[in-house]
Order: sequence, then structure tokens, then C-alpha cells
Amino acid sequence: MTRDHESADDLVQDTLERALSRWALRRRDGDLRAWLFAIERNLHVSSIRTRRRRPESALDAADEPGGPATQEAGLAARDALEALDHLPEDHRTVLLLVGVEDLTYEETARVLDLPVGTVMSRLSRARTRLRALIETGRSGYLRRVK
Repeated sequence: MTRDHESADDLVQDTLERALSRWALRRRDGDLRAWLFAIERNLHVSSIRTRRRRPESALDAADEPGGPATQEAGLAARDALEALDHLPEDHRTVLLLVGVEDLTYEETARVLDLPVGTVMSRLSRARTRLRALIETGRSGYLRRVK
């Protein structure tokens, strides 16, 4: 019905929530599948009507007032990912575990079987090197390396 995997998942979840909240209202002698599909269809039709009356605007898609252009942000993100690829594996791993996965230094040390001091040292060196690669990457360094 939705022609979109994420929307379909949301519709199924909404259907099950609605069915569970109205479980006492179902007919005991009726077909359970038919009842669920009726709920699903009605929810889908309601969502279409709601969208026609009140179009959605994704908050994530909106630019921040006075923020950089979308193209520049995309280029900056690409430069950061390229720079991350050029870090040594041990630096990249520590940086991702602490910076992206939000692990503490102690947790990262346990995961990598390293002393905490080594994790802190690698993280510091990784951040410094990443910053340098990003700064030089904007002038074309990363494109020339490849």
C-alpha cells in the first residue's frame, strides 16, 4: 500500500498498536486477519487524508537559518569521511569507538585490550591527524592522494 519500506513498517506498527488497544472490541467469531487488514487499510487512508490536508515538512531537511549551504555541508562531510579513511586503523578504531559509539576510555580500553593511557594517546593523535587531514583535504590533498 505505501510503496515505501519505512512507511510500511510504521503502518504495521500502528496497526498492531491500534489492534491491541481495542482488543476487547473485536468480534470473537470474526476473522482476525480480516480485522487487522481493515485496521491497516483505515489507518493508511486516514494518513493519506491527513497528508492532503496538512503536508509534512521534514525537520531534518530544513536548513538552519543562517547556516551553510547544503552543498558545502555535504562537501565537508565527504572530506571528513575521506580523511577518516586515511587514518591508521588503530587511530580510526579508537576515534570511532569514543567519538561515534560514545564509549568511555575505560570501555574502549576493554574492547581493544589496551591500557587506558594508550587509548587516550591514540585518540589525541587521531584527532590531531584527522583535523590536519580535513584542513589539507579542502585544498585537494585527499583527491591527489587517491
